[in-house]
Amino acid sequence: MTLMMETESTPFPGDENSLDVALMARIGAGDHAAFRSLVERHQDAVVGTVAKMLGNPADAEDIAQQVFLRVWRHAKHYRPDAKFTTYLFTIARNLVFNETRRRSRRKEVSADEREESSHLQVAADPSAQPDSEILRAELQQAVDKAIAALPEVQRMAVVLRRYEQMPYEEIAEVLKLSLPAVKSLLFRARTTLREALRDYLDE
Repeated sequence: MTLMMETESTPFPGDENSLDVALMARIGAGDHAAFRSLVERHQDAVVGTVAKMLGNPADAEDIAQQVFLRVWRHAKHYRPDAKFTTYLFTIARNLVFNETRRRSRRKEVSADEREESSHLQVAADPSAQPDSEILRAELQQAVDKAIAALPEVQRMAVVLRRYEQMPYEEIAEVLKLSLPAVKSLLFRARTTLREALRDYLDE
């Protein structure tokens, strides 16, 4: 993808967040190598999250580029008041929500985009797959479709929790909600998903 860049890893003491904070300090001073390192560390998570939110891998790469461009532009003013990933996914949240609202106004979401959003690796000839493989593929497609149908805030909470294993507290910071509100949001989303996937769960 466009954002993929090769770079030598630079050792930093401390945990993952300390590394991100150190990189941001260098980026704020105009260090392009540090920026490449930061992109390399987080691009997969950002692109994956945006793709699951928007349902279009091509759009996801465009939005992810905008996320990292904002990180670069505002690096001088970055303050590690929260985890770097909170800062990063807050930027992603804002851009994703702006895009979904733009789509809603222009009614650009199509059935073709939903199909393209599937993250399945299904063989060209499904009949050649074992029955268990076909069932897993159908289930994953159903899960993707059910998540895509959730309201955007619920969808973002589910994606961050399910795919990024983000703690509730950090999800609350990203979504600018209280911790109880996030737990309630995820409870409602899971209830909706269980209902949508009832036929598969019964099997």
